[in-house]
Amino acid sequence: MSQATEFIVPACHESHRILYEDDDLLAVSKPAGLLSVPGRHPANRDSLISRIQQQYADALIVHRLDMATSGLMLIARNKDSHRRLSQQFERRQITKQYHAVVSGCVAPAQGMIDLPLACDWPRRPRQHINFEHGKSAQTLYECLRRSDSHSTLLLSPITGRSHQLRVHCASIGHPILGCEFYAHEQARQASARLLLHASALNLHHPSTGKAIQFTCPPPFAV
Repeated sequence: MSQATEFIVPACHESHRILYEDDDLLAVSKPAGLLSVPGRHPANRDSLISRIQQQYADALIVHRLDMATSGLMLIARNKDSHRRLSQQFERRQITKQYHAVVSGCVAPAQGMIDLPLACDWPRRPRQHINFEHGKSAQTLYECLRRSDSHSTLLLSPITGRSHQLRVHCASIGHPILGCEFYAHEQARQASARLLLHASALNLHHPSTGKAIQFTCPPPFAV
């Protein structure tokens, strides 16, 4: 049986930012190039949650962003908050928005990408469109700005599959700039980082139940 590939992630020297804190949760901005959780290899121990726990010993990871993706993440500060926030994610009660800069002029200017995703096992961690074995995946998109060379999209994933936004954008012929897995060479070389950023989260506070929104503008030009 083939062995899974180990990925050695170079240290990320950018710092995370705490955008909000109370006794139940933190809203944090993760920089691109930082893992959400530690990897198995000793060289991959640096991660957002590891850094957060140096300051907040009670911090618990609720969800993840890809290492290459920057932006908003929620961190629970106790087990009750972790359970309630996790339930909101599982029930799709938390809405998410991302900014992405993609290759080419996207048309139509808005729509939904509805294509099932599955792991591409021979090339993991890559995912691919798979109508036979894939899991349902939907992404709403709205074009905020476009030119012949690139477009800025506001992406609202309905589901939360691995690499969903990257694969869905590539599947309609507009890969995200800087994407090492799914972009063609010109789009891959167009940016030193993946131009994908988690920019908004809407949820209910795990203790009070009050509707709350967190926003974090992308660190790249859109």
